[in-house]
Amino acid sequence: MRRKARPGGGKQLELVIDSLGARGDGVAEHEGRPVYVPGTMPGDRLRVKLVGERSGGFKAEILELLEAGDSHVDAPCQHYGVCGGCNVQHVAPEFYRRWKRDIVVQALTRKGFSGGEVAEMVQVEAGTRRRAVFSALARGKKVSLGFHERESHRVVDVTDCKLLNSSLAGMIAPLRELLVVLLVPEQEKADITAISSPAGLDILVVSTAKLTLEGREAITDFAGKNAVARFAWNRPGEEPEPVAIRDKPIQVFGDIPVLPPEGAFLQPSTEGQQVLTDLVMGYLPDTFETVADLFSGCGTFTFPLSKRAQVHAVEGDERAVMALTTSARRNETAHRITSDCRDLDKDPITEEELEGGDCVVIDPPRTGAREQCYELAKSDIKTIVYVSCSPSTFARDARILVEGGYSLQEVTPVDQFIWSEHVELVARFEAEYDTDDDSADDNSVDLDTVAGS
Repeated sequence: MRRKARPGGGKQLELVIDSLGARGDGVAEHEGRPVYVPGTMPGDRLRVKLVGERSGGFKAEILELLEAGDSHVDAPCQHYGVCGGCNVQHVAPEFYRRWKRDIVVQALTRKGFSGGEVAEMVQVEAGTRRRAVFSALARGKKVSLGFHERESHRVVDVTDCKLLNSSLAGMIAPLRELLVVLLVPEQEKADITAISSPAGLDILVVSTAKLTLEGREAITDFAGKNAVARFAWNRPGEEPEPVAIRDKPIQVFGDIPVLPPEGAFLQPSTEGQQVLTDLVMGYLPDTFETVADLFSGCGTFTFPLSKRAQVHAVEGDERAVMALTTSARRNETAHRITSDCRDLDKDPITEEELEGGDCVVIDPPRTGAREQCYELAKSDIKTIVYVSCSPSTFARDARILVEGGYSLQEVTPVDQFIWSEHVELVARFEAEYDTDDDSADDNSVDLDTVAGS
């Protein structure tokens, strides 16, 4: 049976790239429609082959680069172009910084903001990543360990990654050897979360593979030879099982030591964590007595905040809340911190629960916090600091807050995800009017009509 031909597939063209799109692809035009070409820059002249359709236009792949644009540089990584992790290594630094800031500006302008609220981007250097999620695939006696190709489930076998700190980078080769023992059956897969800590590496393997006695012994030997503080195994649907514990992989939040659960979500670098913390603390008013830390995780912002105010931390991951509360008790900060395990998407903190509070810090996942922002928009909170890893969902939520009576004061982009289209940000909102004043009703809108999807 012949496969149905993809629209436009196979046609060859000569193009000049006009712009760099939000996903990091060069964009040209053909027959009035955009053509998206990975690995290209404005000013590049090249021959391409159309390979399908995307977003009302065409996808294309490079056949030959005829002339490079002024801001096209050589990528530093040997895996560039195959690995899907870094798709804009070919972009010159100055152009890269302008483009990445503009991702935030464009997301806001699409929701009716001026874009003038966006400050210059703060950038974290490559080679600082302390947390990475690897994919592994066993084929007989060989294991591929690395990251997926772009738009593919194929695993790129990575030998060197320019993003990782030295602890993670040095772990790749010995971990690959260990996985040859652990992933015995043909086509056995695993996802590995590896986090560096002052005490050593913290590794969680998630796989359907059965952990054998030989595997347990191999893990113990691996942990001893490679400065692994904790190595845990997790079959999907089950609780992680610590297999080797040599030390506690403590992380520090605002000088308070916290023991995160296995595979915990953390900021990808300690440097980036400090940048975000400094921005959050700097955006809060000089005097405040209470703050709600929503989507608090293990306490990245909770503990720094607790040095200045009473904090109520809310998080949906029970293990993260346990780590936060345990550390608070052990470090005599429990009297300044209360906590709640709560799914804020399904059960947001209500307007009534927020009544009388001073500030809110909110750090939702990539999907944003639409339902929570509806409640915030109706509240009497004076200052909201929003930390986001998705400019598009942030812009949607920002529109909800502004239509509810807040003003967007400032947005600072933060680049922890080097050489990718992903960008974080920290933003400050202030209440525009006294919420105890009856005149506030003149500013009210039907929030159900705001922001869309």
